[in-house]
Amino acid sequence: MWGNTRVWRPRLVFWAGALAIGVISVVFAKLADLAQMLFHGVTHAGGWSEYLPLVITPIGFVLCAYLAMRHFPNSQGSGIPQAIAARHLTDDEDRRRLLSPKMVLGKIALTAVGLCSGASIGREGPTVQVGASIMLQAARWGGMAHARGLILAGSAAGIAAAFNTPLAGIVFAIEEMGKSYQSRANGLVLTAVILAGLAALGLVGNYTYFGEFAAARTDFSDWLLVVFCGVGGGACGALFSALALKASRRVRRWAVSDPLRRLLLLAGACGLGVALIGLASGGMTFGTGYEQARSAVEGTPLPWHYFIAKLIAGLLSMISGIPGGIFAPSLSVGAGLGSAVGQLLGSNIALAAILGMAGYFAGVVQAPMTAFVIILEMTGSHSSVIALMCASMLGFGTARIISNEALYHALARIFIADAIRHKRLEAAATR
Repeated sequence: MWGNTRVWRPRLVFWAGALAIGVISVVFAKLADLAQMLFHGVTHAGGWSEYLPLVITPIGFVLCAYLAMRHFPNSQGSGIPQAIAARHLTDDEDRRRLLSPKMVLGKIALTAVGLCSGASIGREGPTVQVGASIMLQAARWGGMAHARGLILAGSAAGIAAAFNTPLAGIVFAIEEMGKSYQSRANGLVLTAVILAGLAALGLVGNYTYFGEFAAARTDFSDWLLVVFCGVGGGACGALFSALALKASRRVRRWAVSDPLRRLLLLAGACGLGVALIGLASGGMTFGTGYEQARSAVEGTPLPWHYFIAKLIAGLLSMISGIPGGIFAPSLSVGAGLGSAVGQLLGSNIALAAILGMAGYFAGVVQAPMTAFVIILEMTGSHSSVIALMCASMLGFGTARIISNEALYHALARIFIADAIRHKRLEAAATR
């Protein structure tokens, strides 16, 4: 076995692919940060430069949409629906249209251009498509047959590398990409853990098994905050998801007669809307929203209307058709919502921010386990884990009541339908 190249070649290629995902994710992150800094530098140079987004943002949106349609088809949006669709497709050619080395270059470049234009997008979702593409290519080079499993592994590695959250990558693969557990089972698991945790919390208090040096504890007086952030975040997240799906379907029907011209007009209009919202908010809604979310997590209150403005800017960026994810903007919206609720109730802003993030993110993607694990790993709020679980579960439950259609999987069905339609047209042409 030690000298058998058939055994070692696939393993070496797989390991090289996984390492490449990590390296490319870091490069992607640096490029995204540089793009945002460039946009901020240009629009804060003094004088009339603050009004430059009225020109830069629409032009950037149109450019990204044009390049995506002409040169990098299927690179639009987050990239997670494309990775999900590729797992369901069985034909290699269909998968190659959604996940390829060319797609990696286009996704990274156009996401950076979008951020350089002030779009309210993130790089984390695109990193999932990048990771899945790299791993699928590794499967071809290494002669590995398990394409579905490798797409799943690449997607998980992308999330883990993008957020520096390895556990969240595993949970994301199980819950969102693989759907190995049914949604009802997820709810049962989380409910059981929450109730058992609450019972233990009531009897012995909030403690760490081996002790702790410093932590911000969650008291029973904070549970009203948990309910408000969970239910409110879930409702807002479900609203965003429902509006995004409805708008996407209407745009596809509207653009059938003249796709290129109409979609470019839409991109320009969305870019202008994002620019106007950005100017009205003092520039706070441009970009990923990372700085605003971080300041809220550190205890600095955000303006109460920030989450509304950021939600609308994120929605316009998503339906415009430019490449870019919704993970980071969603977390920023959640932090803004939590900050507003925290100010209203006179609660701890930092705690309110992470609870708002959990509730809103769980409402948008309807993946409660991923929501609380990713926020737990990013913020290190281990002493508030039960509160985070509750907020995620309340957000998920509220979102399911409002809309039982998960955003990424509903969008993935569009790509699957396009692949089937393409196959039928090819079959009809060969007759």
